[in-house]
Amino acid sequence: MRFHSDVRRSRGFTLIELLVVLVILGLLAGLVGPQVMKYLGGANTKTAKLQIEDFSTALDAFRLDMGRYPNTAEGLQALVSQPAGASRWNGPYLKKNLIPKDPWGNDYQYRAPGQRSGGAFDLYSLGADNAEGGDGENQDVVGWL
Repeated sequence: MRFHSDVRRSRGFTLIELLVVLVILGLLAGLVGPQVMKYLGGANTKTAKLQIEDFSTALDAFRLDMGRYPNTAEGLQALVSQPAGASRWNGPYLKKNLIPKDPWGNDYQYRAPGQRSGGAFDLYSLGADNAEGGDGENQDVVGWL
């Protein structure tokens, strides 16, 4: 009889044991979650900077072939498809023949000649909020600093 009751007790967990485990998991998620999100935010900004560098390299190759950078109307699309009247175009200048979005799913901003950078072109991402300015994840990622 005693053996039978010991088997019945060891089959499952009590409600209190389950609640203790859930509280522990909740505390861990509360402590670790913000750190992971901060890390992911920094990764998006670094990714945007790397993509801007890749675009800049492709834009320099376009300039070597064409003698100029794409104008604002041609935009970054000139790196993957030949603009009208561009007989010396030797592209595509990007590996995958497409213009990637920034890490937040928005279009990169391109303007030539450059107004904000003082250079030949402005190339930047508006960050997570897709609006000028901002702090942290919403900060603009620029290619001229």
